[in-house]
Amino acid sequence: FSLSENAESAELQRLIAVEQQKAQFQAQVHNFTDVCWDKCVDKPSSKLDSRTEICLVSCVERFIDTTLTITNRFTQMVQKGAH
Repeated sequence: FSLSENAESAELQRLIAVEQQKAQFQAQVHNFTDVCWDKCVDKPSSKLDSRTEICLVSCVERFIDTTLTITNRFTQMVQKGAH
């Protein structure tokens, strides 16, 4: 491999990783939209009442906190296993 082919390969891998991260993020948003909508929205209307809005915000925040906790725990387990 020439230096330029290695650079192109590294750039392609970086772009693929970025696209995978975008896809994972979109999947997470889709997941908590489904979960929180089902939990908080009784009857759809043209406006959110304050109770529904508070429920949605709280639900999304809990979902994000839980996801971060699980991700951090998994990262710790992987790091311990690598040493």
